[in-house]
Amino acid sequence: MSTQVTFMLPDDVHFSALRLARLTHREVADVLRDLLTLAVPPLAVDSETPPPLGSLGDAEVLALTTLELSGEQDLRLSALLQRQQASALDDAERRELASLIQCYQEGLLRKAQAIEEAVRRGLRASPRP
Repeated sequence: MSTQVTFMLPDDVHFSALRLARLTHREVADVLRDLLTLAVPPLAVDSETPPPLGSLGDAEVLALTTLELSGEQDLRLSALLQRQQASALDDAERRELASLIQCYQEGLLRKAQAIEEAVRRGLRASPRP
């Protein structure tokens, strides 16, 4: 299912989308749809909400400060990004890429929050100078 949306774009964003569309031999609407899909991936409805960091022990918080994608996920994300760069993604790969980017973004946010919590607890130094 699709929904038609009409909105104003800043001129520089529109120009960039036009240029990208020309370079990839695609319609501007398709380029913008793909960019929005990647920027705002669907939220996983079935995923569990992680426990608040305040409820975790020090060791768990410190472990989260080093959170990364699994090796397999990282390799797949890299491969899909290369295929996207070459304009070779099919619809299933676009969905997979959006899902992996969502996973990466959620993990990065959780890691940043854990670092903040670890600094607040005095478990590690602030990354800020």
